[in-house]
Amino acid sequence: MNDAPLILWFRRDLRLFDQPMLSAAVATGRPLIPVFVLDPETEAQGAAAKWRLGLSVAAFAAALRAIGATLILRRGPALEVLGTLARETGATGVRWSRLYDPISKARDQAVKAGLKGQGIDAESLAGHVLHEPWTVATGDGGTYKVFTPFWRAVRPREVAACVPAPAALRGPAVLPVSERLEDWHLAAGMARGAAVAAPFQRVGEVAALARLDAFLAGPVAGYAERRDFMAEDATSGLAENLTYGEISPRQIWHGGWRAMQEGRAGAETFLKELVWREFAYHLVFHSPQITTRNWREAWDGFGWRDDNADAERWRRGMTGEPLVDAAMRQMYVTGTMHNRARMIVASYLTKHLLTDWRVGLDWFAECLTDWDPASNAMGWQWVAGSGPDAAPYFRIFNPATQAEKFDPDGAYRAKWLHKSSPRARDFFVAVPRAWGLQQDTPYPAPVVGLAEGRGRALAALAARNA
Repeated sequence: MNDAPLILWFRRDLRLFDQPMLSAAVATGRPLIPVFVLDPETEAQGAAAKWRLGLSVAAFAAALRAIGATLILRRGPALEVLGTLARETGATGVRWSRLYDPISKARDQAVKAGLKGQGIDAESLAGHVLHEPWTVATGDGGTYKVFTPFWRAVRPREVAACVPAPAALRGPAVLPVSERLEDWHLAAGMARGAAVAAPFQRVGEVAALARLDAFLAGPVAGYAERRDFMAEDATSGLAENLTYGEISPRQIWHGGWRAMQEGRAGAETFLKELVWREFAYHLVFHSPQITTRNWREAWDGFGWRDDNADAERWRRGMTGEPLVDAAMRQMYVTGTMHNRARMIVASYLTKHLLTDWRVGLDWFAECLTDWDPASNAMGWQWVAGSGPDAAPYFRIFNPATQAEKFDPDGAYRAKWLHKSSPRARDFFVAVPRAWGLQQDTPYPAPVVGLAEGRGRALAALAARNA
């Protein structure tokens, strides 16, 4: 029997329950060495995502300690770190959960080839999505490009049962040396914003499960009707936990499916939103260019502006358009933004301000604690009109009419803009000092009139189609 250790390389799967890679490793009976690697790809993530990842790593390390295991922390290129760790410990294999975005795929393929070249068994397992992207195909074996047919294909498919969390892990005779998480300074890019955003994070597996249970016990009933009302606590908030794998999509699916079978209104709409994330990974796997280039090549010649002064006002929550600014300020204070608000601010940037969607995509990647490479890319391209299943370019979100419909009493805008609101005041603490914004900074006039901005966008579309 092979009793050499196995290295378990954790990334965006920081949980014990329904962790197929971990379950398979425990079943071997071999000594296990859990490791988290701060590699260049991870260090390149945005400030908010990197900070929130550090919180997740700390929570996962504590969960492992509770079952008698130790999470080893190492910094450096993944192949180099894992190869060195294998030599130090006598480990003959490395296991990890698959990721599907192009940066992760390129790294993982290089790691697998490099480890095998050193005689180390390397294997990746499923766990980040409900179904592996290559297992969902159209009738002729192609890729789905529209969500509704994708949903129809996925809805009846059986989702594997969740696997239990291990009660204990068998460790190696001698633990390898670990670096200290605090020495990585993952919060550095957040500066003073970390303290502002910290109370809004729900970190770790226990918090994620509590969040799911609370949602399914109450708000799911009104989810279909109320999820777009930005001032209400009508959504699950689980995107934050899914991002770091603190809860599995299968666990959410089974919970939502039970709620649907029990007749809880809104549960099927909730499942559709989970499958929207699945659709994003289906697309990013089959067309990885979606993260950096127009998915529809016909948009390559469209006259979007590069980064500009108007986009900087958008960034700073100072466009003079109250709903847009409220949404941006919510992001700086909490690390997240209501999904309806995300569509509105994305439309405003790409259409009213005629700014390239990649400017917004990069800024969300810098500022969101629930940043997800697939969902972020598909969301921006969907709104901009350049992506799959896209809203037609002439469908331009009007922030004023959106506010009338989804913030009718102005509660959302007041929470993030009114100077009497503690959350609105937090914005001035969270943002960079270099912006020079103070509580007494006058609220600006609009960058552009809504009718003027819409007309300009439609004229640009007409010029493109000429």
